[in-house]
Amino acid sequence: MNKPFDFLKIIFHFLNIIFIFLYLFPGSILGWFFYGNLNKQPQFTDFFISISSNHFYSFFLLSSIGILSYSKHKKFNLLIKYLLLLSVILELSHLLIPQRSFQFADLFGNILGVMVTIIIHKIWKNI
Repeated sequence: MNKPFDFLKIIFHFLNIIFIFLYLFPGSILGWFFYGNLNKQPQFTDFFISISSNHFYSFFLLSSIGILSYSKHKKFNLLIKYLLLLSVILELSHLLIPQRSFQFADLFGNILGVMVTIIIHKIWKNI
């Protein structure tokens, strides 16, 4: 096995756990960390048209690490399906979680982050 990619796999799985925890927590841990307020979501950059930039950055990072880690794995297509499904399910979970709200801008940011990573990977692979 390739040691740098094994380390990336560990980071990918660790980030998955962090994402799931942050998404399912009733309130904003990041809002508490940055502003001392569980009800305030941090917005690091402005929205892109009607897409949440924070969500785009987050899923772009998660997808990039996942794709780098598993690009040569036999279940790579399963990873792509997992990332897309995760991006949708985590945002839909906000319909059920108190102090969280479902937003299409967040959902589109999640999906776009995954899709841009896939497109970059496909272009890179064909160069």
